[in-house]
Amino acid sequence: MKAEPLRTGLHRPGRLWLVISTALALLAAASWWLDRSLIDWQPALAWREPWRWWSAALVHWSVMHFWANLLATALVAAYGWAARVPPRVAWAWVVSWPFTQLALLAKPELLHYGGLSGVLHGGVAAVTVWLVLRGQGAQRTIGWMMLIGQVVKLLIEEPWGAALHAPTELDVAVAPLAHASGSMAGAVFTLAVLARRKAGGV
Repeated sequence: MKAEPLRTGLHRPGRLWLVISTALALLAAASWWLDRSLIDWQPALAWREPWRWWSAALVHWSVMHFWANLLATALVAAYGWAARVPPRVAWAWVVSWPFTQLALLAKPELLHYGGLSGVLHGGVAAVTVWLVLRGQGAQRTIGWMMLIGQVVKLLIEEPWGAALHAPTELDVAVAPLAHASGSMAGAVFTLAVLARRKAGGV
């Protein structure tokens, strides 16, 4: 019988997730003072300036937009911590980050985009996949409820439709495709790392 390895520091379940969530919040706060035109998503510059695949998530167009995403970041951080996701799921979320923005090439009419919401949807999807596949008892039930809820939300937003819509509760427009692409990327990369782990027998 093989002994369970001692987990310390960032190897403890949920710890790396909190670090990444905190880093996202801090980077978004620091980026508030930068010229948005240098780091936001612009399809015409996607290949010449590939840092925008990452930096666009840190751009916020208003104070309300900024604080709403910081609150959402805290909720996603709490979700991953409560689920005790392992480091490999946290890294899957990080890897999914640029694909959230790259998918926006499907909407070339979206000339500018910024915000954490797409990446945060990816984080929720990553944790949810972990709970559905590896959760126990009530954890798995919560995972399935979150999965159904996220799918319904994305369908209501109609990411295949208009590039933008303006919800009454926010003072900025929302890009539904970013929510869908973030969710898909987070789920796919989490499935990939879990499948690789299972195939490796550990």
